[in-house]
Amino acid sequence: MNSGPVHTPPRGFSAPMYHTVLSLGSNLGDSEALVAWVVANARQLGSVKTVSSMYSTPPWGGVEQPDFRNVTMAVESEYTPRQWLLWGSNLEARAMRTREVRWGPRTLDVDIVDIEGYSSSDPELTVPHPFAHERAFVLIPWLAAEPAAKLKGQDVSALVAALDPQETVNIHRLGL
Repeated sequence: MNSGPVHTPPRGFSAPMYHTVLSLGSNLGDSEALVAWVVANARQLGSVKTVSSMYSTPPWGGVEQPDFRNVTMAVESEYTPRQWLLWGSNLEARAMRTREVRWGPRTLDVDIVDIEGYSSSDPELTVPHPFAHERAFVLIPWLAAEPAAKLKGQDVSALVAALDPQETVNIHRLGL
């Protein structure tokens, strides 16, 4: 599957490698299969560095809905931040993702959490993700995948430790 333009550097030059952290989630349809499908697509690109186990997580944002299945994945490739955004958006569209209700149920959500050495305040691509530091469903799987991870210069382990216990009590590793 070709999910976006491929950057080919001029002969004799190497393109920068981007260490990108992606959060994957679903709570509609066959959520476990949808999240696994995204991981498989990334593996086809040959860029997957680490993948957390799958977690069952309660919905965030106050909208009544089923629990989510979440995975955090770190990839490293020549894909630019914008290419990763297009790749994730393409997969969301193929999974029939809709956006009628903010923080509502969804077939698939592919979020860019962080890109090492890169930041952007562009509303279409804000990096690091502006709420990642307070979302247990992102931080707990990320910590499991990358124990030494940092977000905005802070250890992800410290961010997890600082979370309200009510945010973490119902997050369960599924072992998939």
